[in-house]
Amino acid sequence: MTALEAVTSALRGLPRGALSLIYPPTCSGCGCATADPGTLCPSCWTGLHLIEEPLCQRFGTPFAVDLGVGPLLSPRAIAEPPVFARARAVALYNDVARSLVHRLKYEDRVDLAGVMGRMMTGSGRALIADADCVVPVPLHRWRLWRRRFNQAALLGRVIAKGAGLPFEPSVLIRIRATRSQVGLSRAARAQNLSGAFRVSAARAHCIQGRRVLLIDDVMTTGATGNAASRALLRGGAASVDLLTFALVGDATG
Repeated sequence: MTALEAVTSALRGLPRGALSLIYPPTCSGCGCATADPGTLCPSCWTGLHLIEEPLCQRFGTPFAVDLGVGPLLSPRAIAEPPVFARARAVALYNDVARSLVHRLKYEDRVDLAGVMGRMMTGSGRALIADADCVVPVPLHRWRLWRRRFNQAALLGRVIAKGAGLPFEPSVLIRIRATRSQVGLSRAARAQNLSGAFRVSAARAHCIQGRRVLLIDDVMTTGATGNAASRALLRGGAASVDLLTFALVGDATG
């Protein structure tokens, strides 16, 4: 056993309280000290714009006021229905949500997948209850090689495990290395992702006739969700719902 392995083994044997003295817990959002690990500090928690009812039943974007009884649909959901059946998210993509997503994706804070995935499980209860399996939005192999992990897969694994659902990270394949979506218009995003996904022939049986819960970190215009859902439906899925951590406020505008 190496010295590092010996230290690691010893730390694992320490009570949680003793570990917190050595490595004080910090906020998942800003990094300041907190009472418990894997939580948000009061400032970040109050700054997170959680999405609640009433909301568009297709895109999941909240309405400013309650418009009455019955299924509520935004103007865009009526004019341009998405390929996926329903979308839900934990919060609007404000500074706090952006910080969490960026720390996970670009600062290698893979530990954040746990707290973010659990929050997504809470916000997506209705979708999870109807799902037969969980499928993450894939990265192209070159981007996966550079980043070393797929943040959607990390989140999806947490959600699937908590819900007791089959996790299928190899069903959907990104066959085209698309350009970054940042700065593109809604139409350009859709064009950029056209034909970017397909279902693996070897894994297609995993979604045949099944209700798929598609996982991603952020929904901006819905272009990624639409392209991935279209591939899943063509591959034999019965239906697709989309669950993300954050939602850009004008996603249905």
